[in-house]
Amino acid sequence: MRFLWRPAFCKFSTVTDSVHTLAALQSRLAYPFRNVKLLELALTHPSYLQDHPEELESNQRMEFLGDAVLQLVLTEALFQLYPDDREGALSQRRAALSNGVFLAKLARDLGLDAGLRLSAGEEQTGGRARSSSLEDAFEALIGALFLDSDFPTARRIVLGILGPLPDRLSGVQPDENPKGRLQERVQPVHGNQALRYESAHVAGQDHAREYEARVFLKDRLLGSGRGTSKKLAEEAAARAALSALGPL
Repeated sequence: MRFLWRPAFCKFSTVTDSVHTLAALQSRLAYPFRNVKLLELALTHPSYLQDHPEELESNQRMEFLGDAVLQLVLTEALFQLYPDDREGALSQRRAALSNGVFLAKLARDLGLDAGLRLSAGEEQTGGRARSSSLEDAFEALIGALFLDSDFPTARRIVLGILGPLPDRLSGVQPDENPKGRLQERVQPVHGNQALRYESAHVAGQDHAREYEARVFLKDRLLGSGRGTSKKLAEEAAARAALSALGPL
């Protein structure tokens, strides 16, 4: 399935606009939700609950599920596409396709920014355009698709949105020192203290921990990645950032 990119639509402010926006999004996905409430929940930013205490849940749990589904979709697809790649190279390719900046771009292309349900305060401070919120909404959308259908359907839609993976991955090659290369990219303009890494333990027991890292250029998120140590997670984040920045 090839996904057709279309321009984003305007944010909604009435019930009628909401219905039209959700219908348009389902049309873009070529998938009619059986339970539209799941789609609505995927677009519910945590801040929305501040203004609407009657709402019991935001998209955070669904984002957690969608992230796992996305990782499996990408892992399986890359495993089949690149039979000669070793684990490290496959991990690098997956990181390039799942970093936060890239997912936020996909969310914008889908028009998820227009459908986000935000608090008034979050709206006023630019939350609709915030990459982290769009990344979360995209992963939550995948979780909603999975819950509303099944894994094969979610996989088909995700791969349709991504399009041919080799095209998305053009120029991505194994890199032994991604943090060094990223530093070299930004230092001439921003200096040698501009990059900042944030990492946290996100899953697993002591013998099988998984970490997530994000790399920022000052306050701008460049990329995110995961690994079995903080070092590997930061390297994955740096690779994702390099992929998002593209060639010089």
